[in-house]
Amino acid sequence: MKKIILANPRGFCAGVDRAITIVEKALEFYGSPVYVRHEVVHNKYVVDGLKNRGAIFIEEIKDVPEGAILIYSAHGVPLAVREEAEAKNLTMVFDATCPLVSKVHVELKNLYRNQYEIIMIGHKGHPEVEGTMGQVNGHIQLIENELDVDALPIASNAEKVAVVTQTTLSVDETKSIIDKLKVKYPNLRLPKNEDICYATQNRQDAVKKMATVCDAIIVIGSKNSSNSNRLKELAENLNVRSYLIDFDHEIQGEWLNDVDTIGLTAGASAPEVLVEGVIQKLQSYGFNAMENLNVVEEHMTFALPSELR
Repeated sequence: MKKIILANPRGFCAGVDRAITIVEKALEFYGSPVYVRHEVVHNKYVVDGLKNRGAIFIEEIKDVPEGAILIYSAHGVPLAVREEAEAKNLTMVFDATCPLVSKVHVELKNLYRNQYEIIMIGHKGHPEVEGTMGQVNGHIQLIENELDVDALPIASNAEKVAVVTQTTLSVDETKSIIDKLKVKYPNLRLPKNEDICYATQNRQDAVKKMATVCDAIIVIGSKNSSNSNRLKELAENLNVRSYLIDFDHEIQGEWLNDVDTIGLTAGASAPEVLVEGVIQKLQSYGFNAMENLNVVEEHMTFALPSELR
């Protein structure tokens, strides 16, 4: 019998849940429109739903009218964006930055104050990376892979060198880069706590387990979702066919040829309603047995801003 292996945990993490709730509560308390700087989370279904309720997503603060409500996305924003917003006459500004990203911001500012040369591992152009690097003015280098380590302009005998990472990267990918950095910089200061967030780690651990028992894996998540892309890549690196989709109608029948057991997970910004749709679609292809693969129970929650409670 054809079987679905359902990853647990999957889908929304505490930071995403908090960010979406902030937008929903702001709409409820203040009415529409509310303005959100960048997509609050990287998921098409979520963003379209909030647009329909009156959220307006913008990239530039100049596009926010005087007296408006402004919300920063879960990815965080550079200090320059905050300063630009503070200079406007806005009714209220809510910060939906994930608290785990904010932790990296605090860490980075402390390193900067202590005159460290800072290296950030992350994807160029990703809003979390831009937000984190934008917490300080200079003394920070972005690298994306092991090859970039060789090109770093920091002297190998530098006494004060530190590394931080984008929270949604692959654990394995980050480890190999950090290992190379440690060889080049013997005095390298590592993050106090692992910068890879708990949700990223847990979802990747579930995929690793699924890869040992599945013929193929479907990841529900948007193409611009970093953590969803890492789940797909992780499965492929473990030699399991993997597909990243937003909606069940994207599933192609040929993907399921010669597949008896299919793994199903969802990135940290994908809601459970999308998982339910994919399960129904797979059942129409004869995948009528289902089994949960439980890795860990998540109980993390983050408080809302006091004005929205």
